[in-house]
Amino acid sequence: MATGTDIRTYHDGRWHEGDIAVIRASDHGAWLGTTVFDGARYVDGLAPDLDKHCARTNASAEALMITPTVSAQEMVGIVREGLAACPRDAAIYIRPMYWALDGGPMGILPEMGATGFAIALETIPLAPPEASTTLTTTRFRRPVMEDAVVNAKAGCLYPNNARMLAEARAKGFGNALVADALCNVAESASSNVFIVKDGEVFTPVPNGTFLAGITRARHIANLRADGVTVHEVTLSFEDVHAADEVFLSGNMHKVTPVTAFDDTAYAIGPVTKRVREMYWDWAATAG
Repeated sequence: MATGTDIRTYHDGRWHEGDIAVIRASDHGAWLGTTVFDGARYVDGLAPDLDKHCARTNASAEALMITPTVSAQEMVGIVREGLAACPRDAAIYIRPMYWALDGGPMGILPEMGATGFAIALETIPLAPPEASTTLTTTRFRRPVMEDAVVNAKAGCLYPNNARMLAEARAKGFGNALVADALCNVAESASSNVFIVKDGEVFTPVPNGTFLAGITRARHIANLRADGVTVHEVTLSFEDVHAADEVFLSGNMHKVTPVTAFDDTAYAIGPVTKRVREMYWDWAATAG
């Protein structure tokens, strides 16, 4: 997924310069898609919630029946060792990942205990505060647990996201607002979604169709600590059209303002700006 050339890779017990090859053609992860990853950020010397991202990497592996081989604490140490070689003012995307190596009976089920592990540190700038996106609907939906491994940050889920984004961009929009199986709002094709109405904040309640993100949880905690009422509820697409502000929450850029949902336009409002400010204020004390 490299977007540039400034990459360092941890594999086989040590750090390497560059985007090195780590997976073989017959690895179960390459053949049958048993791969998981997570994404953390390093910005201005801060790596907020790094421990939570490492812990979720292991939880995702277990959900995909892959055996995690590095504890979350060890993973944090490896990442910090790699970051020590990066400039303090660099913006780094931190991507720990596992993949299954061998298949069990019939080749389909991963052979527990045989696991590949790597970490990639890639230079990706943080989007400027004024950067925004637009949303439209998509015919593709979020799956449920009975259909897909939605409780993991798994590589096999992302082709569906790609279909959503491709459809949205073909319509002239930056992202898609995605429904769950019951046609309620789940999230965007790439990030969790929040709306603001009359000074209060609303976000879809986690219902097993999408990952309720680490950055999402951090925004909710920060808003509530600031005295803002936050509701985790079932949201309709009409609710989004009626909102005063809309923003996306994801690890890559933390807060992305939304300026349109189909023919409904929004300003980048005070709550959206405050959420970004509170996140980096919190990160400066905890990251």
